[in-house]
Amino acid sequence: MSALTTPRGPVLITGGAGYIGSHAAQLLMERGVETVVFDDLSAGHREAVRGEFVQGDLADTGAIADAIQRFKPVAAMHFAGKCYVGESVTEPGLYYQANVVNSLNLFRELQRAGVRDVVFSSTCATYGQPEVVPIPDDAPLGPITPYGQTKLDVENILASFSRAYGMRHACLRYFNAAGASPDGTLGEVHIPETHLIPLLLEVASGQRDELKIFGQDYPTPDGTCVRDYIHVCDLAQAHLSAISLLQGGVESLTCNLGTGQGFSVLEIVQAAREVTGHPIPVTVVEPREGDPAFLVSGGTRAASVLGWTPQRADLNTIIEDAWRFKRAHPDGYPSSCAESR
Repeated sequence: MSALTTPRGPVLITGGAGYIGSHAAQLLMERGVETVVFDDLSAGHREAVRGEFVQGDLADTGAIADAIQRFKPVAAMHFAGKCYVGESVTEPGLYYQANVVNSLNLFRELQRAGVRDVVFSSTCATYGQPEVVPIPDDAPLGPITPYGQTKLDVENILASFSRAYGMRHACLRYFNAAGASPDGTLGEVHIPETHLIPLLLEVASGQRDELKIFGQDYPTPDGTCVRDYIHVCDLAQAHLSAISLLQGGVESLTCNLGTGQGFSVLEIVQAAREVTGHPIPVTVVEPREGDPAFLVSGGTRAASVLGWTPQRADLNTIIEDAWRFKRAHPDGYPSSCAESR
């Protein structure tokens, strides 16, 4: 593995007011790296921003160019985009615009300004229904939703820009992001909320009556889907390692980010009951179309190339951190409280 090189100038973080982007920005600032968050606040939260802030839309190439000219970033982390799998099926046009067209706008402006290094927030949804689990880094790609397809399209754009312009990139394929900053200041707030652990904590805090489990007839030990949950702070560290390697001249890479361990929905429910001390009632409903039974990370590139291993992989630790944030922010950030009214 090559030595890590701390970025010597500002890093542009698109979507830096969102869940993962805000944790990445906070980590960079803790390490003495300047951050410039570019976010339209359509899904992110102003209270989560760390560092300089530009409110802007990636559909507006002039706004992107102005931000780049003003702050002169040496690299970029690209988190911005839409991320609801179900919505991508019913509104594919929104996803191709937000995830593909807007990403192309960003990359063209970065290329014109001579910014060579980009870390992209990708997803295990690029694999679709996996043939082998755990899923290796070089597993066949076959997204089955517009969300997964748009992420793969962006990976392909970056590969083309690498060949044509020498733009180095790291495409990081996340599994299930979870948890919150240990100090309780940053966490997961979506409107509407669709992710399992925040939904469980809403039940534990009395904001929901029960959790709906989508199907219990999967070919898994307890019949519920199995997923690989990766702490958001570990994801942030992987992004810092990736940007540092690119700054050091390492060529482009693509790798999975996960723990390599899967937990079923019922296992997550039981862990949340133990952490919160609440019973958390559940009801089993019809399964969702297209949900794979197992999605667990495999591969070795994150360890061998990035030198990265998860540090907060314990399931109880993940839920404890999320619960700490939930208790400190029962209704989310102030902006999300206003939006939900």
